[in-house]
Amino acid sequence: MLPADALTIGVDIGGTNLRAAVVDGAGRLVDSEQLPTPSTVPALETAVEHVVRVLRGRHPQVAAVGLAVAGFIAEDMTTVRFAPHLPWRGANVAERLRPKLGLPVIIEHDANAAAWGEYFCGAAQGAGTWVLFAVGTGIGGAIMIDGQIFRGAFGTAGEFGHVVAVPGGRTCPCGKRGCLERYCSGSALTLTAQDMIATGRAPDSTLTREFHNHPEEISGRTIVRLAREGDPLARAVMRDLGTWLGRGLAIVQDIVDPELIVVGGGVSADADLYLDRARSVRDRTVVGAGHRPLARLETARLGGQAGMIGVALLAAKTVHTAAAERPGRTRKAR
Repeated sequence: MLPADALTIGVDIGGTNLRAAVVDGAGRLVDSEQLPTPSTVPALETAVEHVVRVLRGRHPQVAAVGLAVAGFIAEDMTTVRFAPHLPWRGANVAERLRPKLGLPVIIEHDANAAAWGEYFCGAAQGAGTWVLFAVGTGIGGAIMIDGQIFRGAFGTAGEFGHVVAVPGGRTCPCGKRGCLERYCSGSALTLTAQDMIATGRAPDSTLTREFHNHPEEISGRTIVRLAREGDPLARAVMRDLGTWLGRGLAIVQDIVDPELIVVGGGVSADADLYLDRARSVRDRTVVGAGHRPLARLETARLGGQAGMIGVALLAAKTVHTAAAERPGRTRKAR
């Protein structure tokens, strides 16, 4: 366990927003800041420096910084190899930021970070083999086995969002076409709504009437709001999201066979609009449907804070472990 008064900063860098928080050793969020995510490397690194400087100014005892990044992270947790929604390519971000911040810096995949948060103080406490399926701007995935993040041979395990669901389908920022996250994510909500409007689905819908001439202005928030108000097209969009999520969960179930799947990410806040549909699709499309036990489905307890909390805790764990292993320190007898 970490000391309860240990403070670290977790920075969750998504495709839309950069959010940072000071977190204590028990996983409690103490303070936070948020900025839009810049689109260039210099601006992005400047933004990270800014939020860390602001938070550290209010909490000078901060001991380390963790960055949760939506991309492929090298095994040493310092380098971003590739990030579909961010500008870093083969960049040793930790090495560049460490002297500027004056603190130890670690980098972690955003879904792995969120999974660590949920395991430490959220919906997955005590779980053995389990999966985080994070639905946000895109899809993030993480696998944990007996308290350890499963990274694969080269650190990129769990990329569920970039499994091709529709060959030749919608273009994905990763460079492929038809990836699952193009049909099952926050950004997919707007794409699906645009497709449905273009094909004349539900012409009596408020969504259709208000956005028929400018569908590019539709937002995920608008779709969710109208779905809650009973708009037929908005509800159809949410149902479509649930269908694709169910298919994705069936793939995860067949490959990993976990005891628990936690649905997280920003879109999980509205899981009541689609999760029952996803569960139904998952249950009938897995191999051996009806003849095997299936994972419990839970929604994340830490919500949109999971990545910040998790990566801050991982940074604290790294610093705490390094301090315990310094030469000259005597380990206490157990």
